[in-house]
Amino acid sequence: MPLKPPGTPPDMAYFDLVFDIPLQGNEVFTYRADAKGEAGVGKRAMAPLGKRERLGYIIGEKAELPPQMGEENLKPLRRVVDGEVIFDQDDINLAQWVAGYYLCGVGEALSAMIPSGRRTGAYVSFQDDPEGIAENIPELSEEQIRALGEISAEGGENSPSLFYLYGITGSGKTEVFLRAAEALLKKNKSVIYLVPEISLTHQTAEAISRRFGPLAATIHSGMSPSVRLTEWVRIRRGAVRIVVGPRSAVFAPVRDLGLIIIDEEHDGSYKSGNTPRYHARQVAMRRGSLSGARLVMGSATPSAEAWKLMGEGLIRRLDLTRRLSGGATPEIVPVSLEHAEGCLTEALKGEIHKTALLGRQTILFLNRRGFGYFYHCRNCGYELTCRNCSVSLTYHKSRGRAICHYCGYSVIPPRACPHCGSLEAGFTGFGTEMIEEEVRRTFPELRIRRIDADTTEKKGSLRETLELFKSGGIDLLLGTQMVAKGLNFPGVRLVGVVLADTGLHLPDFRAAERTFSLIVQVAGRAGRYFPDGKVIVQTLRPRDPAITRACALDIPGFYETELAQREALKFPPYTRLIRFTARSREAARADKAMERMAAIARPLLPPEADFLGPAECPIGIIAGNHRRHILLRCPSMGALHSAARAILGRYKKGRDTQVYMEVDVDPVNLL
Repeated sequence: MPLKPPGTPPDMAYFDLVFDIPLQGNEVFTYRADAKGEAGVGKRAMAPLGKRERLGYIIGEKAELPPQMGEENLKPLRRVVDGEVIFDQDDINLAQWVAGYYLCGVGEALSAMIPSGRRTGAYVSFQDDPEGIAENIPELSEEQIRALGEISAEGGENSPSLFYLYGITGSGKTEVFLRAAEALLKKNKSVIYLVPEISLTHQTAEAISRRFGPLAATIHSGMSPSVRLTEWVRIRRGAVRIVVGPRSAVFAPVRDLGLIIIDEEHDGSYKSGNTPRYHARQVAMRRGSLSGARLVMGSATPSAEAWKLMGEGLIRRLDLTRRLSGGATPEIVPVSLEHAEGCLTEALKGEIHKTALLGRQTILFLNRRGFGYFYHCRNCGYELTCRNCSVSLTYHKSRGRAICHYCGYSVIPPRACPHCGSLEAGFTGFGTEMIEEEVRRTFPELRIRRIDADTTEKKGSLRETLELFKSGGIDLLLGTQMVAKGLNFPGVRLVGVVLADTGLHLPDFRAAERTFSLIVQVAGRAGRYFPDGKVIVQTLRPRDPAITRACALDIPGFYETELAQREALKFPPYTRLIRFTARSREAARADKAMERMAAIARPLLPPEADFLGPAECPIGIIAGNHRRHILLRCPSMGALHSAARAILGRYKKGRDTQVYMEVDVDPVNLL
């Protein structure tokens, strides 16, 4: 049924609402109109649900009730929240697809799509400038021109709609993305430009703002809900033509969508960790197919799924093979940490010293914050773990406490072993705090800054540090993934990976892929403008294939080996997965729920499917909740979906209300 324009009074008496609650059978609830007559499809309203009043989404209206639904049982809407429609039928259809694919409620999907502000702010009118305000636009290389031509070419029904810009770091992928966006804007189409976490990719966001001016808007979780909702309404009205943001921006209600860009497609942040556990790449493919928009992805290290699809010709691969700013592929040297004293090998310290003498800059990367991360007693073997989670506490020297990075629990570290009283106990391993201390002790003359979650809590501090580094006010920058993504600084000669194998020991089939990608990505920060870039990769596993191939930049070789292993072990991208995870305060309840789920699943799975488990999750307890899981596995997602829906339907009929069941379709993290 077509939606009425904003401001039109409703002429129907009954409205269907969905709520942000877990899917439990019939999730659509019908209400009588509100007293003021403001309700309409596409608005939100407060309505009674059980003993509470909840915010719901109006997705339907009708003049008459079905015979089986008595009006005497209906309650009226309490209050309509929105003065104008904030979502339309296309949004409802997309939410229904998300709910169906990711096995959640439509209300949960709409809640993830639409900003939660309670009212929209004042609408600001900008001068429409379709030419943008670009300055210093570089000339394109032949490879860039060829790639842009294919992306922008007019095509028939059989022309490709999925493209992958595959190129080394510094090869000009961003400029191709921006030119492709410009071409679509001139055709009166709109663009969605997805980036990983916005705080880590502010350089890209700023480049887009400079290029497109008021036609561009940014949406991200750091904005207040009301500001996000105001931007959402501006986008719906057509005042914004290019939307930039992390994964949630894939839902932006742009008009006449013509292009979706996914920068750094491999990045794990495109997968949501909360219900609905959607992947922005999958949603982008869906939106592209519905709207006829083209999808262009890009990375120096594509995901294994994308690499396979490129090999099969289902995604058109466009290569960029050389750096454009005078730089060259850096020399990457693996160095064993086996006999090193402290955190830094002599090789890395020598290169830091040489880089400083040349007046250039160094980046040190370690994907682990804190000072030490493992408290161990040599006498009795005692380990200091979180009281709420089955993980070790990390010592943060600046705070004087041992902290859990999962639930936030903290204690003052014991001076002696709490179990046997031995003084032969303490923290081992090293995090960014310890690296900073050693670097300052070894190089007191250098200007050093650390950026991680502990040092960037203050708003604007990350940007301030990066600007200072860009201007040459910092000699050595060290940190976690914040220094590995999206940074493009002319003065960087040296990158040091302090410990390359922090993720290799994790019990996850994607561990090698993540390690490989991270090394290649962080190595790409070195020598982008000069041909003398160098990367030192410190490791305890110098012969591990993921590390040796990353250091050799043997990207095809890595994927060939990795995909062969995945195929032999029946893991994605050769199969599809759905993960069920039971959480409960009582271990016995979680065990019982998962065993019941497994018993229901066995007879319902198709012959070509199987499942792994039930088993305790690799991290068995988080925030006091015991965690158990099973993995459904099948070559066909259609067959797997059908089985999963049937399993969930039967499980819910006798479920334990003290057990929460998570559903994750296409999981990327199995911890």
